[in-house]
Amino acid sequence: MTFTEQTARDWNNDLALIRDAARQAGEIALSHFGKSPEVWWKLEGRSPVSAADFASNDRLHMLLLGARPDYGWLSEETDDDGARLKRETLFVVDPIDGTRAFINGEKTWCVSVAVVHRGSPVAGVLFAPALEEEFFAVAGGPAVLNGQPIAVSAARPGEVSEIAVAEDMLKSFNPAFRSTLRRIRHVPSLAYRLAMVAAGRIDGTVVKRNSHDWDLAAADLILERAGGRLVDMQGKRLVYNRADVQHGVLCGAAEHVLDSLVAGLDAG
Repeated sequence: MTFTEQTARDWNNDLALIRDAARQAGEIALSHFGKSPEVWWKLEGRSPVSAADFASNDRLHMLLLGARPDYGWLSEETDDDGARLKRETLFVVDPIDGTRAFINGEKTWCVSVAVVHRGSPVAGVLFAPALEEEFFAVAGGPAVLNGQPIAVSAARPGEVSEIAVAEDMLKSFNPAFRSTLRRIRHVPSLAYRLAMVAAGRIDGTVVKRNSHDWDLAAADLILERAGGRLVDMQGKRLVYNRADVQHGVLCGAAEHVLDSLVAGLDAG
């Protein structure tokens, strides 16, 4: 058997652990939602972080490393000391993916938690408490939303594809290809956008450069197990837990639109 085929059984205990932890962290974040939590700005004022992010992160750190002290740790809200690079398995965490939405009172934010083993996600959960949605997957198993298996959209010949993409990137496609796409309203949470693709609500999304492992790992696995793929501009799957956790331009989509999106971006 391949690694992926043999691990559906092996990683289920970790999946149960991260589902419980994500739910507890999500309830903490939800207790701050709509109550104007204190907000700070990082990365030269371009990225917000709230008191809810830190509270959620603290709960995840306590629960996850308390249960698996031999695992590594990578979180958006924890300083990265590089120790994770010596660990074969680690938790990759975003305590609130979509902080801008969270601060603005929009419900499309989620807690993202993945277990990454040898560079690949093997268990992942996205918990969106304001929407009462939980997406999860384990290597070799199905992608699940609120207890029901999900799948990416099927090809619809002659119909336009719904894509989450920045307006400036959409304009870079040639006019003929652009006419086959319909851009949806922006969703700040990258993880949730990929979950929308996994659930077949949209056909694909284009990710601008400088996303990070914590934005992607859990959603990447959920999308894969739903029948889609997240790839770079060479069509390659991502490798996680590198020294540099940033990524270039990416496409996540159902198979019927993925290659065209990558080719259109490359041509643009």
